Amino acid sequence: MKRIISTVLAAALVLSLAACSNSDSSTSTSAAEDSSTAATAETTADTGDDAATEESDLAYIKEKGTMIIGYTVYAPMNYTDDDGNFTGFDTELATAVCEQLGVEPVFQEINWETKVVELDAGTIDCIWNGMTLTEDIMENTACTEPYAKNAQVIVMKKEAAYNGTADLVDASIAYEAGSAGQETLEAEENLSQADLVPKTVQADCLPEVEAGNCQAAVLDLTLANAMIGEGTSYTDLEIKDELNVEEYGVAFRKGSDVAAAVNDAFAALREDGTMQALADKYNLELAD
Repeated sequence: MKRIISTVLAAALVLSLAACSNSDSSTSTSAAEDSSTAATAETTADTGDDAATEESDLAYIKEKGTMIIGYTVYAPMNYTDDDGNFTGFDTELATAVCEQLGVEPVFQEINWETKVVELDAGTIDCIWNGMTLTEDIMENTACTEPYAKNAQVIVMKKEAAYNGTADLVDASIAYEAGSAGQETLEAEENLSQADLVPKTVQADCLPEVEAGNCQAAVLDLTLANAMIGEGTSYTDLEIKDELNVEEYGVAFRKGSDVAAAVNDAFAALREDGTMQALADKYNLELAD
């Protein structure tokens, strides 16, 4: 009987020791996990701070000392004048803004249809070229406040009959691919039924109408005012209709902090009269 009791007591002692051992091990493991979690959180916080610094577009642009500006040839915004000088409202305004930011402007010609792709890829720092602030652009980039007014217009030969968009249901209409003009054409009931002819840049639409290859073109009002009528190469073309009112802005990468800095520069250039002087020079109307 004593042997049986001894055996039972021994077994109980073993189980007790095992339980203590397991408890100590569990406590030790839990403490280790807590320590590891704290270390991970600290590392993540440090990394987050570094990432936030690295994500500052403004710091990046200022460090390299240049702002690469994506544009297409488009008078009166960005173009080469008769004396061979690269100029225009946007050219001069961008140069003035870059001076405010302490960087040099670098103008890089792009394909307008893939402008946001180039922006996201980092081959350009911004899109600055009479760019209409469409819903799509504002959703996918960081935009400045509007700085100039615009509209989409129908350009045709002076002698062409026009009583409304219904006259162009079966016509050929030239437009710039990826532009606000394309969106306007596709959204308008009559114009969307026409034979739409895409061109790489807006200026290429005018020869199509001049030659009779297209009956009309849908363009920015600012370009039409600068490139058709008396004193231009297209004296027999005129604006037949104004379709809608738009505003121009500058686009930076989504989440970029440069847009806010450019807005501050715009405010300073409005206050000192620079923007109004440029608007007068290039026959534009500033946004309110």
